Amino acid sequence: MTPITGMLILGFGGHARSVADVALASGITQLCFLDSNARPGESFSSFPVKSSLDFELPDDWAVFPAAGDNSKRLEQCDWVIQQGWHLGTLIAPSATVGVGAQIDEGSFIAHHAHVGPMASVGRGCIINTGSIVEHECVVGNYSHVSVGAVVAGRSRIGERCFLGAGSTVIDGLKITDDVMLGAGACAHRNIDVAGTYVGVPAKRLGDTH
Repeated sequence: MTPITGMLILGFGGHARSVADVALASGITQLCFLDSNARPGESFSSFPVKSSLDFELPDDWAVFPAAGDNSKRLEQCDWVIQQGWHLGTLIAPSATVGVGAQIDEGSFIAHHAHVGPMASVGRGCIINTGSIVEHECVVGNYSHVSVGAVVAGRSRIGERCFLGAGSTVIDGLKITDDVMLGAGACAHRNIDVAGTYVGVPAKRLGDTH
């Protein structure tokens, strides 16, 4: 595969800027943001922000989905694939990825994150700054493990989940698809029903028990 020297970053929100920071730290020297709401002449550290693509993507560029929202990131990944472009993957130099761990395309492993041995991170995921996905865990496609969250060993996180900042999933649990775990919450047993869960121990909003 041709070494990646440039990256087209989809979006220009806060997460897109974090993506750019990791891309630069990883030795990617050319960046361009694509955002339909871009203002004329807008830039990020001299890199342009465009509202439409006005150049042909070079062969040594990748495209990275940088929406923080899981459903929007899924749409971005699908669009990149439809265009026939290379869907990028980013792992920060300060992150650690254990032996036998697998990181799928379109996923982002941020500064000081840890993905343990034999873990699996699906397509289009965010493993954010300082978060931990321990040994033999599975994180489903388009899920987001937020800043400082911890997924303990052998846990399985479904697709399109969001684990809030500082939240915890204790070891060996299964979390179904489309679960939001609030900031600081602790999942202490399997979660089989989609929804938003908060507190310690975590309970689904609207439940009375």
